[in-house]
Amino acid sequence: MAAAVPSADFVAALNEYQPLLRRVSRLYCQDAEDRQDLFQEMVLQLWRAWPRYVPQPGVKLSTWLYRIALNVAISNLRQRTRRPAPGELDAEALAVALAPETGPDAEDRAALYQAIGRLSEVDKAFILLYLEDRPYDEMADILGITQNNVRVKMHRVQEKLRSFLLHTV
Repeated sequence: MAAAVPSADFVAALNEYQPLLRRVSRLYCQDAEDRQDLFQEMVLQLWRAWPRYVPQPGVKLSTWLYRIALNVAISNLRQRTRRPAPGELDAEALAVALAPETGPDAEDRAALYQAIGRLSEVDKAFILLYLEDRPYDEMADILGITQNNVRVKMHRVQEKLRSFLLHTV
């Protein structure tokens, strides 16, 4: 059976939302090679699900993409058997690996990414959506929980981050 040729709609969506997929990969993988593998797995799973995607009024394509990307990232993290050995990648190296390019607030962003790296895989999903300025109703759709639950969990995650950041200073 021959492989299907990607539809123009899928390729357009992939081009538009590639930065989103790369951000998810960055939060869930420390190693550049692992990030690329995760990105490719997300694209594969999106391609497989694409024929079942049906646009619905009031539901954004990005919501559907996030849901799949986060599920793939969390599943991948749980299945990964290779973990960095103690000392293989210390906190400073992790901050460098996760740090954005450069700029006046690069040090603050590095500290933030280091703190995010300490969160659970589910908590990372909340922060990713928050940093993407997704409204709570969209977060609820993506994560499959109520808006009130999003608010409560978001508050808890923000408190964890504050605590991590205060203890790194």
